[in-house]
Amino acid sequence: MKIVRYRDLSGNIGHAARQPDGKCLAIEGDLLGEFRETGREVEVDKLLVPLVPPCLLCIGLNYRRHAEETGARLSQYPVVFHKSANALQHPGDPIQLPRFLRSDEVDYECELAVVIGRRCKNVSRSEALNHVLGYSCGNDVSARDWQKKWGGGQWSRAKSFDTFAPFGPCLVTRDEIPDPNALGIKTLLNGELVQESNTSDMIFDVPALIEFLSGSTTLLPGTVIFTGTPEGVGMARTPPLWMKAGDTVSVEIEKIGTLTNPVEDEPSAADSV
Repeated sequence: MKIVRYRDLSGNIGHAARQPDGKCLAIEGDLLGEFRETGREVEVDKLLVPLVPPCLLCIGLNYRRHAEETGARLSQYPVVFHKSANALQHPGDPIQLPRFLRSDEVDYECELAVVIGRRCKNVSRSEALNHVLGYSCGNDVSARDWQKKWGGGQWSRAKSFDTFAPFGPCLVTRDEIPDPNALGIKTLLNGELVQESNTSDMIFDVPALIEFLSGSTTLLPGTVIFTGTPEGVGMARTPPLWMKAGDTVSVEIEKIGTLTNPVEDEPSAADSV
């Protein structure tokens, strides 16, 4: 099932199952519990992030060719960091380039997003996918100057600016994607292909990530995991390719869909009040 979270023309928010013909049929119940498709068509005014997670966990340097292009040494364990909730951004809404705490080196990163559906802790690799609700597209937008120069050696500042975690446009339930490590993944910037790979290039595949992240740690239902980005990031290009106001960036993942966001400058303080 392809599930969307939406706002209708009256401002009501709900979930719906998107059909192959584009129609959306209302879902009732709890997406993290029991739910069902009702057969009632709804009118979607705007797509929203598929859900608001209690935690957004991210993995760095998790594609072999990306590690090679950045000259990074492979880690024995997954590299983990967090994005804060304010970084979430809806499909179609703008990525804002920081202008108060300024960055001029904002990069794109297409990522497979994994949504945990069942509370879990100390999950074995063999059981890991049974705890997944589904999969979506993510864009781990990164301010490389804050990541590399001014972040004090940690990444959360560089990756948690407002709008730096676009997520969507839908959530595809795990029954439709039996192997999350066999998906084509790409980024297009202004229609130009800048990243193209396959999730099979992950160093730590999805079951390994869930096993590791749940070790001595409870993963709550709704937790979202951004699983790393492949080669082709702007930082690794000569010259570097940074996003700028007026750009449009799209993340495409096989069997899931396309997440598209325009890029603009952060509004002035007066404009944002």
